[in-house]
Amino acid sequence: QVEVVESGGGLVQAGGSARLSCTTSGGHFEDLNMGWFRQTPGKEREGVACIRWNGDTTHYVDSVKGRFTVARDNAKKIVTLQMDNLKPEDTARYFCAATPYDYCRRSYSPHDQSMEYWGKGTEVTVSS
Repeated sequence: QVEVVESGGGLVQAGGSARLSCTTSGGHFEDLNMGWFRQTPGKEREGVACIRWNGDTTHYVDSVKGRFTVARDNAKKIVTLQMDNLKPEDTARYFCAATPYDYCRRSYSPHDQSMEYWGKGTEVTVSS
């Protein structure tokens, strides 16, 4: 069983930055394709960004392109989501998820929730 744990987040002013981190335990991190998701009350959870196991492919939902950057360090077993130029509409609970199966390859859908392991999430609040 793989455990996924997010950290970072908090309260940020609009236009500011925040950095989320995600670590896993209980599995082979270097074999996992990773994704970041977010959810606000009353809305469906949506994918925000993804990165393949070797870091050679990343995808982003249109609303964060040019502002968010996903990266990973397999030696440190960590995935990060750098969020810049934050907007109030980025306020959400952010989740990290992992899967050993095919994900984040040629195409990306923010509606794809087919991840095997999920963290509990971390809150990001962007004030205007």
